[in-house]
This record gives sequence, structure tokens and C-alpha cells, in this order.
Amino acid sequence: MDFGGKVAIVTGGGGGIGLATVEAFLATGASVVLAEMDVEAGPWALARLGQPARTLFVQTDVAEEAAVGAMIEQALGRFGRIDYLVNNAGISRNRALAQLSLADWHRVLGTNLTGAMLCAKYAAEHLKAAHGAIVNIASTRALMSEPNTEAYSASKGGLVALTHALAVSLGPAVRANCISPGWIVTHGYHHPPERPRAKLSEADNAQHPAGRAGQPPDVASMVLYLCSDAAGFITGQNFVVDGGMTKKMIYVE
Repeated sequence: MDFGGKVAIVTGGGGGIGLATVEAFLATGASVVLAEMDVEAGPWALARLGQPARTLFVQTDVAEEAAVGAMIEQALGRFGRIDYLVNNAGISRNRALAQLSLADWHRVLGTNLTGAMLCAKYAAEHLKAAHGAIVNIASTRALMSEPNTEAYSASKGGLVALTHALAVSLGPAVRANCISPGWIVTHGYHHPPERPRAKLSEADNAQHPAGRAGQPPDVASMVLYLCSDAAGFITGQNFVVDGGMTKKMIYVE
């Protein structure tokens, strides 16, 4: 794919799936804005990327409307256009329902869901001008749950619904799609560098019909496809990228 001359905004671009997505865009010639909350992860990511002419870090709390508006203005001031928006920023506050505070609930939904809406709101006119695309990063938690994930699961389910709403509201000039990653091992994509982790067990990998857990580039490659002209007839959809894990029936013996 050739994204030369294009500009992408990746929220949460300082680590994990976001950082892998930034790397993938850069490899195709695009310029990228890393809208990242962590003031240490952002500069670390820029140094790792080594592309100062085509990268911009903007410290951004996507849950704050003024911060999102300022980030969009800085992106335009630096690169002059916005072609793609990847709403990847996300947090969790997983705890028993009885201990889940309203403040934590609002914080998770504010970052994971409201943040995506705000970024789309402020980028929309520029995306329309570029006939661009939005990709929201949800989760298989939008479709299935573990205990004590009410805020996170609700936010990711909301992202799936927000996606088809944006596709209808902004189409045909802008396409909007969603990716729901499953088990993605992000070791090596975070600051500060993590301690070495034990390898996944055979049982861990065997839960996936694909034979392994995922890696951040597995998701990043789908992001780029959905932004590309090859996906020009795809909008409003949610793509589960989980190695088939959510399709495997599990029986307790």
C-alpha cells in the first residue's frame, strides 16, 4: 500500500496496537500524529520511530473536548490535512460491580467511547475533504465478557454502534469501520520496557484456531486495509481479529 502524502491521526499511538499502527502507516509513506495521553510514552515512541519529519506527538486526553480540538488544530498546523483517524485510545477499570465507582465508569466511557466521538466530530470536515476513513478499535469484549468488565465492555460495545452511526452520518465522503481485537500480546510495544514475560503456554495458543495469540501488527495490517482504496466498498462494519477465538466452543469437562 502507498499512503505517501497522506496524514493519519492515531489516538493512543504511544504504545501497543496504536504504536504498531503508527509504524505501519510510516512504512507506507504516510505522516502520523500520535495523540497520546502519556507524556513519557509519546517522546519515547517518537525516538523509537526515528521519523521526525513525518511524526508529531500531541499530549491529548481524548475525553476532554478542548484537548481534542487543540490536537486537531496542531495536526493541521503541522501537516495541513487529515486523511485517516484511528480511534485506538483506551483504558480499563476492571473491578467487582459493587466496587465500581461512578467516577471510574465515566472515566472509562469518556476515554474509550466519548473520546472517539469527539475526535470524529473535530476531524469530520477535514476527513470529508480528503475522502478519508475512520477506524475505531473496539474489542471482542463488545461481544463476550469476563467477570468485572462492565465499564470496559460497555464502552467497546458502544464503539461498535458508534461506528455504523458515523458511517451513515459521514458517508459517502468518509467511510467508518471498526476492529475488535481479541487476545493481542503487546509486549515490546510499551514504555517503559517491560520485564521479560513467560512464553504463552500451549493451552493459551490452542484456544485460537489460528494456533497462536495475536500481535499488534495483526491489527495494524487490518487498519491499513480498511483505510486503503481496496476497502472502498466497506463501511459501517465490525471486523473481529482474534485468531478465531470467539468462534471456538469451550466445554468444561
